[in-house]
Amino acid sequence: MVKAIQKKLSESKTARWSVLALVSFTMMCAYFISDIMSPLKTLLEKEIADGGLGWTSMDFGVFNFSYGWFTVFLFMLIIGGIILDKWGTKFTGVLATGLMLVGVAIKYFVIEYTVSNPDFAAQTLPWLGNIHSSLLYISLGYATFCLGSEIAGITVTRIIARWFAGRELALALGLQVATARLGTAAAFVLCPMLPEWFDFQISAPVMVGLAIMCIGLITYLVFCVMDARLDKEESESNVEQEEPFRVRDIIDIIKVPAFWYIAILCLVFYSAVFPFLKNATDFMFNKYPIDFDYASWIPAMLPFGTILLTPIFGRIYDKVGRGASLMLIGSVLLAFVHVVFAMPQITSVAVAIAMMIVLGIAFSLVPSAMWPAVTKIVEPKKLGSAYALIFWLQNVGLMGVPLLINWVLNEYCIVGTQVLDGATINKYDYTTPMVIFAVLSFSAILFALLLKREDKKKGYGLELPNIKK
Repeated sequence: MVKAIQKKLSESKTARWSVLALVSFTMMCAYFISDIMSPLKTLLEKEIADGGLGWTSMDFGVFNFSYGWFTVFLFMLIIGGIILDKWGTKFTGVLATGLMLVGVAIKYFVIEYTVSNPDFAAQTLPWLGNIHSSLLYISLGYATFCLGSEIAGITVTRIIARWFAGRELALALGLQVATARLGTAAAFVLCPMLPEWFDFQISAPVMVGLAIMCIGLITYLVFCVMDARLDKEESESNVEQEEPFRVRDIIDIIKVPAFWYIAILCLVFYSAVFPFLKNATDFMFNKYPIDFDYASWIPAMLPFGTILLTPIFGRIYDKVGRGASLMLIGSVLLAFVHVVFAMPQITSVAVAIAMMIVLGIAFSLVPSAMWPAVTKIVEPKKLGSAYALIFWLQNVGLMGVPLLINWVLNEYCIVGTQVLDGATINKYDYTTPMVIFAVLSFSAILFALLLKREDKKKGYGLELPNIKK
C-alpha cells in the first residue's frame, strides 16, 4: 500500500481510494452526531427527574430549527463555499471539523449542566417567547455543529470531484454517502440504548459523539497530508491550474436554469427525508403496535439500505448514465412511501418495514445521481460555490420543515397520553405531518421532470456515463 501511495498520487488508485476512506469516515462521524437526538424525541419529553429534559414537540422542533441558524440566516454556508474556492479543501475542512467539535462539546456540557442544575433547567427567556435557557444553548451548540457539518459536506464533495475526475466519480460519491449513512444507522440503533448503558444519562449519546468527532478530526488531518503531496506533485509537473475564483462566478451559476432545478429538487427531496427521519422513531411508536425499544430499528433500515444501494446506483450512473432518470424514479418512490404512511388505516408493522426499504431505494437513487450531475452543469472552479448554494437552499428545508412538522404535532395532533417507563407522555396522530411530506415528494417529481427536460434541451449529458472511454 505504501509503495502505491508513493507513486504519482493523481494516478494512484490506492491513493484516491484511501482519500475517499479518510474523508468518508469524517462524514460518518458527522452524520452520527447530527442524528443523535432523532431517536430520543420520546425520551426527551420525559421530565428531568425521569431521565429526560422535559421537552415538548415544539421544543424538539425549535432544536431542529436551529440547524440553519448560521447556515441560512447568516449565509455562512455560502461564505464557506467562497472560502473553499479561495483557500482550498485543507483549510476549509479543518475549519469545518473544528466547528463540529466545538458545537457538539457545547451541546454535551449544556445538557450535563441542565440535568444537574434544576434552577437553570427552569429558567426561561421572556424576550424569546419564554424559551428555556437550556434549550437555547443546546440549540446554539447544534447550530454551530451544523455549520461545520454542512461546510464539511461541500468540502468533501469537492475533494472527491477532484480526486476522481474522469474516473469512478459517481461510485465514489455513492460510497461516501453510504459510509456517512452508517453514522445515521448507528445513531438510530445505539442512541436509544446509550442512556441506559450510562446510568440513564440523557447526555450519554452526545458524550459518545464528542469522542467520535475527535477521531474524525484526526482522520481529516491525515487526508490533508496526502492532499498537500498532490498539490506539490501537480506544481512540479506543471499541471494547468484553474483560474482563481471570482465573486461574479456566483452570478454565472444562478443564471443557469438547470442549476435551479437540481437545487430545488435537492431542497424538496431532502426536506421529505431528513425531517421525517428526525421524527421517525416517534412516528413508528405512535402509529404502529411496536415497543419503543424497537421503534428506532425500523427507521434504521433506511441508512442500512442506502449503504448497500447507493454505491450500486452510483456505479450504474458511472457506466450506463441515466442520471436524470434515476432522480425521477427516486422521487416517484419517495412520494409513494409518504402516501402509504399518511393512510391512517394502514397500521401493519410489516408494511412500515416494507416502506422503509422502498424509501431506502429512493434515498439511494437520487443522491447517487444528483451530486455527480452538478459537475456536468457547473465548471470545476465554481463547484465549491455551487455546492454551497445547493446546501444553503437544502438547509432552508432542513431548518423550516422540522419546525413546521413539530408545530403541527404540538398544536393539532395530540390525541391523548401514554405511559413509557412509568412516565406519562403525549400520544400523536401523524396523519397530517405525513401529508405534508407527501406534498414535498410530489414537488420533487415536478422538478425532476423539469431537470430532465432541460438536460434534453441544453445537452448537459446528465443521461450519459461519467467514466470517459
